[in-house]
Amino acid sequence: MHLKTRLTEKLGITHPILLAPMGVMAGGKLAAAVSEAGGLGIIGGGYGDADWLEAQFAAAGTSRVGCGFITWSMARDPKLLDQVLAKRPAVLMLSFGELEPHASHIKKQRVPLICQVQGMKYLREAVDAGADIIVTEGCEAGGHSGYRGLFTFVPEAADYLAKHSPDTVLVAAGGVGDGRGLAAALLLGADGVLIGTRFVASKESEAPDGFRDAIIRADGDATMKSNSVDVVRKRYWPNPEFVIRVLKNRFVSKWHGREREIEKVIDVEHERFWNAFKAGDAEDSGVLMGEVSGIIKDAPPAAKIIDDMVAQACQLLGSSTRHVVR
Repeated sequence: MHLKTRLTEKLGITHPILLAPMGVMAGGKLAAAVSEAGGLGIIGGGYGDADWLEAQFAAAGTSRVGCGFITWSMARDPKLLDQVLAKRPAVLMLSFGELEPHASHIKKQRVPLICQVQGMKYLREAVDAGADIIVTEGCEAGGHSGYRGLFTFVPEAADYLAKHSPDTVLVAAGGVGDGRGLAAALLLGADGVLIGTRFVASKESEAPDGFRDAIIRADGDATMKSNSVDVVRKRYWPNPEFVIRVLKNRFVSKWHGREREIEKVIDVEHERFWNAFKAGDAEDSGVLMGEVSGIIKDAPPAAKIIDDMVAQACQLLGSSTRHVVR
């Protein structure tokens, strides 16, 4: 079974499911697994590391994959964009930052441009930049997001695009972890979904076992937005609107609201944090995860996640006239 939508037609994929380009976690192995299962895997370029990108594209092998960047960070070293474009990615995704001149450069290379947005202001900017696909990200998402909830954001964005940019494809992100979320996103007006946390808890993700286990154990109340994880990583975001959602663990409980105190001992805490992260310690580092963790109970292969999600969505959508269930 599969769902035929404008997203599947646009990208030539079987299922309207994209892998969120999560830094570190969305490596080439996971991206390839999602693509081979009928979705589209997008490697997480994150803050930009040329050697890591080379290794992850190599890990993806011959699979058709894309790449995504934290735009404001990539803009400090635009050679990273050229490095990825030279690999002819299936898509290039920009999130959190000024779109130009990067959007025009991507468009000239005839690579489909995805822009992730966190509010209507950013959506309008993405339309003006010629985005082929726009991802509306709800605040339920793991990692950085704005303050809009997905349930109201998607239909508002769908109405705007229908009037002002009808050829632009709409994708929903934040809180989608099974077929119920996929079906709901489609009925709200999206053409597909972009999924992060559910794929972190998969066999092929780069997540340490401790992080997968933390996601599986957590309920939807177990996350919070906190600047503490960014401060200890020395990653200072230029736009304070975008705050990171993480597991409410021992580290966050200790330091949330005390970010200025972290600065006083930053070298010690920075080293301690990264040592814990590398060890897969989900209590003393930062686990980027969304509220959808409450419905995640296992970590199967990405292909099973996609198959189960699509089957459930098809069952729920039934004979919906807006979507073709085959």
